[in-house]
Amino acid sequence: MRPTHRRLAAGLVAVALALLSGSEALADPWWARPEPAEWDPLRGMDPDGRIPKVALPADLRAPERWRYIPEGRIKPGNPFQRLLVSSFIAPQFFFESDVGAGGGVALTDIDFRTQRRREFLGAFFTYTTEGQQRYRLLWRRWLHHRDLDGGGVALEERSFLGAAGGYEKTLTRRFFGLGPDTRPGAETSYTDEVVSVGAGGELALPGPGGDWIAGLGLGGEHHNLARGRVSGRPTTDQAFPGLFAAADGYDALTVSGTLRWDTRDSQHQPYRGWRLGVGVEAPVLQSGGDAAAIFSTIANVAIPLPPLLHRGGDAGEENPPTDTLALGAQVWAAAGTLPYFSRPSLGGSYTLRGYIANRFTGDAAWHAVAEYRFWVVPRGFSITRTIRVERLGLAPFVEAGTVADDLGDLVDARIHTSYGLGFRATFERTAVLRLDVGFSGEGVNLTLGFGLSF
Repeated sequence: MRPTHRRLAAGLVAVALALLSGSEALADPWWARPEPAEWDPLRGMDPDGRIPKVALPADLRAPERWRYIPEGRIKPGNPFQRLLVSSFIAPQFFFESDVGAGGGVALTDIDFRTQRRREFLGAFFTYTTEGQQRYRLLWRRWLHHRDLDGGGVALEERSFLGAAGGYEKTLTRRFFGLGPDTRPGAETSYTDEVVSVGAGGELALPGPGGDWIAGLGLGGEHHNLARGRVSGRPTTDQAFPGLFAAADGYDALTVSGTLRWDTRDSQHQPYRGWRLGVGVEAPVLQSGGDAAAIFSTIANVAIPLPPLLHRGGDAGEENPPTDTLALGAQVWAAAGTLPYFSRPSLGGSYTLRGYIANRFTGDAAWHAVAEYRFWVVPRGFSITRTIRVERLGLAPFVEAGTVADDLGDLVDARIHTSYGLGFRATFERTAVLRLDVGFSGEGVNLTLGFGLSF
């Protein structure tokens, strides 16, 4: 590891220690706290995992946008006493076709500093069969949080502060050239070594649960490029020497902003509502000194449908199993000079999932998707006394999109399509495990990770 990267790693550790050593922690360190009193993991829940709806405070705006967390999921005590309830030391597994199968260790505390599920801290260390290594630290604090008289808390998903940083080295990044007509045989590879750090947040307006959400972020990154390691394929520095040279040693300080009108009932797993938004991501300082920005627009809708393979939930349930049709569309347009790996692209885990990551790259792009999300096992099953799979489902999807040299050329650019089947497992409404098998004219692409693609 380079000296710069060692300093970053030391800095991330210092950040973690600083967070652990806040004023409250110094007065009452978690490692010195006594064993918690008797605790019931089913408090606020039924034995089959159903969570009865509770009365939320009358002054909460849009109560359907607040998540109720039962007292049984808020165990007191230090991280070791809360292990497998709200703190986890767990193996991590994922798969993406461009980086291979990956594994590692995830250290997560979803009740960091015992704030009754208000703060999260995670450290992730992974390595893949294609030589990717990643070390990342992530922190988040939700701004609106209420303790409930009958036990448990209400948490608003929309407003939060967060920070992240890490080091990543990928030996097998792919690049096929610019434009919608690149051939599969034009595949090249390169090694990308990235150090990044950032902070930001989102705020619901005019108040908690509001229809408008504004976001602001600031981040820094440094890229070192080298020859790729995909056998039988040329490296990017050989096939695209000009683009490669301009992107090597790239540094950027980026400001991002978003504003959206969002009536959805959840940010993580919506059952109904709209999202319409605009965003900009601008490297205000970057190698070469040129001004640049990527502008985006997004539209989504979630429509509840009659249940297909179950009876649905009931009015007295906090998170009833709900089948939905989800539709989405997004447009990106870049202005100014950007390295090739920062320009709009399609393919991978979130767009055109039947293609490998970054299969199509340009200065403008659009993408549209339809996904039918339905539950097959609506009640799930227990893994341990405290860990439960809430439900299992499927999600067939179809997608279309393309890229172009500029926004005006998108109309005539060749359209690419993909389709596939997704597998879903939820642990609670804000925690969704996603496995997608995508198909296209170039084969099959498999991705595994947390969170929905849109």
